[in-house]
Order: sequence, then structure tokens, then C-alpha cells
Amino acid sequence: MAYWLFKSEPDVFSWDDLVAKGAPEEWHGVRAFAARNNMRAMKIGDLGFYYHSNIGKEIVGICKVVAEAHPDSTAELKNGKVVWECVDVEAVEPFKRPVTLEEIKRTEELADMALVKQSRLSVQPVTEAEWKIVCRMGGL
Repeated sequence: MAYWLFKSEPDVFSWDDLVAKGAPEEWHGVRAFAARNNMRAMKIGDLGFYYHSNIGKEIVGICKVVAEAHPDSTAELKNGKVVWECVDVEAVEPFKRPVTLEEIKRTEELADMALVKQSRLSVQPVTEAEWKIVCRMGGL
């Protein structure tokens, strides 16, 4: 199993929106090749942190990949084919308390986390060690 971090602006699609949906959500609209390639590497059952970007800047829950990379339904065709792909995710568990970006930056063991080093990337890998630390910080 691999671990990931998915960023979403909470005023566009929040953790609560994912939970309320009660069904898988296509993680569409990603338009960065590195993020797309990360989604191509995902397998069903992989887990991801749900991160509220811009507002809050905090990890608020855990989601699960339930469908591997497939054409993004919001993408336009380029030369007759879909360039952008996405995965489907569903909510698994909320954090007991959100873990803020500031807390992560202050945690020495997380200094190399992609969230710190590649802060603009919307879909990022998370190491197993980082996963365990952040989960403990969030009360899981």
C-alpha cells in the first residue's frame, strides 16, 4: 500500500462535502503533470490525507483510492485523446483534530515531506514514516 496527500480548497470541495456525498468522488480537475503521474501510480486501497488548502491549511481526514487512474471527465480532448487523468476516492475517517501546515513545518521528522518541499503540488506522495507521524498528530 502507498500513501498520498490530496489537496482541495474547502470552499470548493471540503472534507465534509466528501463525507456527505457518501459515494466515491472523481478527483478531477488536476492540471499538473506531476500530480497526474502520482495518480497514475495509485492502486485501489491506497490511502491519502485530505488536506484543506488556502483556507485552513490543514489535514482533516483520510480518504481511500477506490478506482485507479482513468480519463478525467472534466478534461478536454487534445489531439483526439484525454491527457488528464484522475482517480476516485472516498472518505474513510476524519482526524480527531486537524493537523496544520505550521505544525508539520515545526516537526523535524517531517522536514522532507512533499507538503513542505513541494507545497504547490496538489497530489503528493507521503512516506510510511510521515503517514504514521501525521496520523498520531491527528489523534489516530
